[in-house]
Amino acid sequence: MAAFQIRKIQSIIVFIIVLITILWLFQDNIMGISLFQKTTQQSDNMKEEINKDAYLEKIDNFVLKEYSNDQLLLHILEAEVYFRKKNKPLELLNVKVTTYDEFGQEGVVLTSNRAEILKSGEIFFNGKVNIRSKNGVSHEINTESLIIFSNNGQIKSNRKVNYIGESAKIVAQGMEMNIEDDIMSLIGKTIINQDSGSVIETTNLFVVHTDGKKHYKSIEKTFYNSSDNEISADKGIDLDMNENLMKLFGEVEILNSGGSSMGGSTIESYNLIVDQSNGGEVYKTDDSAHYQTQVSDIQAQRMHYDTKTKKVELIGGVLGVFE
Repeated sequence: MAAFQIRKIQSIIVFIIVLITILWLFQDNIMGISLFQKTTQQSDNMKEEINKDAYLEKIDNFVLKEYSNDQLLLHILEAEVYFRKKNKPLELLNVKVTTYDEFGQEGVVLTSNRAEILKSGEIFFNGKVNIRSKNGVSHEINTESLIIFSNNGQIKSNRKVNYIGESAKIVAQGMEMNIEDDIMSLIGKTIINQDSGSVIETTNLFVVHTDGKKHYKSIEKTFYNSSDNEISADKGIDLDMNENLMKLFGEVEILNSGGSSMGGSTIESYNLIVDQSNGGEVYKTDDSAHYQTQVSDIQAQRMHYDTKTKKVELIGGVLGVFE
């Protein structure tokens, strides 16, 4: 009997030793499982708390219609997601606003990836914004702030605007547009970066898309810079994007910085046409031209200058002095 009890005690001791060994070998995994479970639970609780505090109200597929005092439909606002946060404007994601005129006809359609509704009721867009006029003309811009005013039918931005145009990207200090027409005004100093590498600088540019035409117009002093030439015009520009023709108005001065036949030359004229079609660049005018280099001074009635071939033609009533 004593021997049996001794063997039983020995078995218990061996079991305890084996159990301690197993626990010692796998202690890292056991602690890891415990910590993982605790961390996961804390993370889930944190997500729930964040989601709880992120917004006071959330609506998917949000739709809002605004009417005038006479119960005329002004616009319909649609958003993929609507958020209402504490002490912040109402936020919208993937937004579409469709405006309507007094006869109930669809006007301008604006789409944006983000927007806010201010307490005043104005809709505040930011990021990439596409504006489609009632005639189907599309304007794509990027800006930090664009507001649509329902009471007067104006779309306006007082922030820097990047306009994505035909074969050009335009940077301006702001923009204005009336939802009833197809003319957009780009406000302040405006830079047109053409895909060809040329740069146009002017002020207060009008983007005119009417009857299938696409024009950029300004009546302010304008500077045109290409690879070899600098042109200034004191009465503005009309850039026809369909025909790739640019008209520079008023007194025009062309400064050429290099080239075998035109090196260091100056041409003074009026109302210059720059033909950028077919990948070329030709300057021409039917007004008087005054051509000067270090060794020549020539007057003519008309001028034609192909910048690729560096060939200048002075036509009609040519009078020159050569040194």
